[in-house]
Amino acid sequence: MNPVTPPGPRERRQLGNVIKGDLRDLRVQLGMLNRQVGARLGLREVDLDCLDLVSRHGPLSPSTLARTAGLHPATMTGVLDRLERGGWLVRERDSADRRSVALRVPPDRAREIHGLFADANAAMDELCAGCTEEELRVVADFLRRAGAAVRGATGDIAGA
Repeated sequence: MNPVTPPGPRERRQLGNVIKGDLRDLRVQLGMLNRQVGARLGLREVDLDCLDLVSRHGPLSPSTLARTAGLHPATMTGVLDRLERGGWLVRERDSADRRSVALRVPPDRAREIHGLFADANAAMDELCAGCTEEELRVVADFLRRAGAAVRGATGDIAGA
């Protein structure tokens, strides 16, 4: 393909297939990293996923966490019980509504988890440092839209 000539339909399709393949490879690598971190901490993958969601978006109510994680409420109860027993998660009364419970990850446990991801985060920081701001904006936008596309497909399968 000539760098000046825009890609034709065939080349775009091929490039799209390369991108989808690379995303699948990335998913596998992230899954392997998460399994290693989970094994080191004695956590199941679903437990680590829930901790990540609470850490990034919390505090969350149990029902919001279940909905965000795509888990049945009964499954979520078991996850929360395990995490609370292990000291990974605390349930606190919501100050705005004393009938509600908010979930949060204690700071010492968050540091423990983040420490195991430190090498991966440093490698990503180095990768990003080699990109221009415009390149980072394009990648961030693509990943955000790819996430939305996959969330939509997940909802379609769950609703079927």
